[in-house]
Amino acid sequence: MTLPLAAWFQGLGAIDPAPFFVLSLLPYLAFLWWARQVRAFPRLALRGFQLTLLFVAVTIAAAVVAQQVYGRQLADVDPLHGGAEAFLTLSNLVVLLGFRLLPAEPPAAGSAGTQVNKS
Repeated sequence: MTLPLAAWFQGLGAIDPAPFFVLSLLPYLAFLWWARQVRAFPRLALRGFQLTLLFVAVTIAAAVVAQQVYGRQLADVDPLHGGAEAFLTLSNLVVLLGFRLLPAEPPAAGSAGTQVNKS
């Protein structure tokens, strides 16, 4: 006898995640647009968040290579998987440094640092 919850999870496993991945890019791109508009957002951190998109592109390319060349998924081909994950590490490091290198004091109220960039 299969529990109703187990059947639900089995059905959930049959759903193709690709459309959800594409849809998840929309709020992330909106976040990147917003971060560019806010002058107080650290530029180096913004570059790190942008590098995350490079990580996604490298991971997709590495997954295709892993499937086409080795006939395996990316997680099973260590050199490709490690290389792709290195881009995630790089982007995380740049985000961390961007926020870590902020001045100790926040900008004074009414300063240009918190205004939205109109350009």
